[in-house]
Amino acid sequence: MPHITITLLMIYGFVMVQCKTGLEQNAYKVLQNFGWVEEVHPLFGEFDFIMRVKAEDPNDLAKQIIEEVRSIEGITNTKTFLEASFGPETMDTG
Repeated sequence: MPHITITLLMIYGFVMVQCKTGLEQNAYKVLQNFGWVEEVHPLFGEFDFIMRVKAEDPNDLAKQIIEEVRSIEGITNTKTFLEASFGPETMDTG
């Protein structure tokens, strides 16, 4: 069997989410169901949630946030931070 190396081209980041008072529980449930959202943590303070997210590229992530997160009832604001990368992650099959 030939030796194959696959380079994974994913970006990771964090999204801070603000929500209207009283709508946090519903928003939390919806955010947890997105396949590209790895973790959702409720917060106290200026933002209501922090999410760890993944996407194929920054444009894909932006589209997901705009079309999916910002369409959730009660979500009023998001702030996105892309994770710094020091090189591609690789998966060695050999």
